[in-house]
Amino acid sequence: MDHVIAARAQMGTSLAFHIVFAALGVGLPLLVFIAEGAWLRTGRRAYYDLARTWAKGMAVLFAVGAVSGTILAFELGLLWPVFMRYAGAIIGLPFSLEGFAFFVEAIFIGLYLYGWDRLQPVAHWLCALPIAVSGALSAAFVTTANAWMNAPAGFTLAGGKVVDVDPLAAMFSAPWLVEVLHTTVAAYVVTGFGAAAVCALALLRARRGATRERIRAGLTIAMIVAAAAIPVQWIVGDTIARFDAQHEPAKFAAEEVLFHTQRHAPITIGGIVGSDRVRGAIEIPGALSWLVAFDPNAEVAGLDRVPPRDLPPVASVHLSFDVMVGAASYLLFVAAVWAFVALRRRTMPRLVLWAIAAAGPLSVAAMEAGWFVTELGRQPWIAVGLLRTTDAVTIAPGLDLAFYGFSFVYVVLGATCWWLLGRVGRTRAAGERASLAETP
Repeated sequence: MDHVIAARAQMGTSLAFHIVFAALGVGLPLLVFIAEGAWLRTGRRAYYDLARTWAKGMAVLFAVGAVSGTILAFELGLLWPVFMRYAGAIIGLPFSLEGFAFFVEAIFIGLYLYGWDRLQPVAHWLCALPIAVSGALSAAFVTTANAWMNAPAGFTLAGGKVVDVDPLAAMFSAPWLVEVLHTTVAAYVVTGFGAAAVCALALLRARRGATRERIRAGLTIAMIVAAAAIPVQWIVGDTIARFDAQHEPAKFAAEEVLFHTQRHAPITIGGIVGSDRVRGAIEIPGALSWLVAFDPNAEVAGLDRVPPRDLPPVASVHLSFDVMVGAASYLLFVAAVWAFVALRRRTMPRLVLWAIAAAGPLSVAAMEAGWFVTELGRQPWIAVGLLRTTDAVTIAPGLDLAFYGFSFVYVVLGATCWWLLGRVGRTRAAGERASLAETP
């Protein structure tokens, strides 16, 4: 396997695996916080059981995410030593803050898990709040480092060396706000739809009253979070599109597969991407110009303004972008249908439950595709205008073997996580069946 391809494949696999646990680490504590708060307010046992079940899942996901995140931290230095030599002193601040947020999260997860029946109910409930906040901050700090890679700032390059570093200017580079918002809201979208999908499937199979009450409570809480997050994500995504058009025109042109600079530029959906045109696509004339400048006759920069050696992989970026937007469109539709049915106080139809169940994996697909757009759209740069990916990779041998080895580790971690989460669900179900059996 080619040296650069092996390094990128290993890093990409690690990121694709870890981002799921990072997202759930941001969103699930919020669901736990809401569920326990609902129990304190209403006294309904279903909310208490739900909070305890989700809390166990939160612990499992946090542990697996900590392992995969630690692997990523080592891979940055092992696979990309040249990049770290340039960037280590510049983006060290957000990584340090991320470590601090991680430890705060770990401390309060311990307090929360072992505080059941040991802390006052309100005090125990409030322990979930720092978990939710520190989880979101942890993701935000890492995302600011990624934003810097898309628009390096906060330093001077003199004689090939980085000098005059301003850590705050680097941390708050141009894309930081839109990227942090997009990533954070995505975590709530994935967690909301993911938890709702599990509840929808369970509700389709549930028979007994107590179990159904807890599942319905979980479905309602999860869908409220999802239905609130997905419209916000569309607004943030719209803002990012205009930002990319102005600050990252090569990535934007690849997303929309716009080969030629033009006025009245169309939005292009689907199609087979060739070297200089796309075939079989659906085009909406003038829509891209309107998206960028609210003017259907505005000029939009195309790929013809990008030097050939700086072109991103257009077909991959466009496909990833279409998957992200298509999946997000489905999620918005499902959220609207659920809200309509729920507000009319009808029993949730089975068809809607199946649609919610499908929304879970599609939310993950949307998030992964969005991450691909960010990473592939930056190529061939690891830090735009500063360092190319091919110049940043390690010269150490055996990268292909390392890729296969770490891929096996992720398979084991994923299988272990699946088994543990299944055991959490089976244990709760067994406890409820025993409780029902003892009821006269």
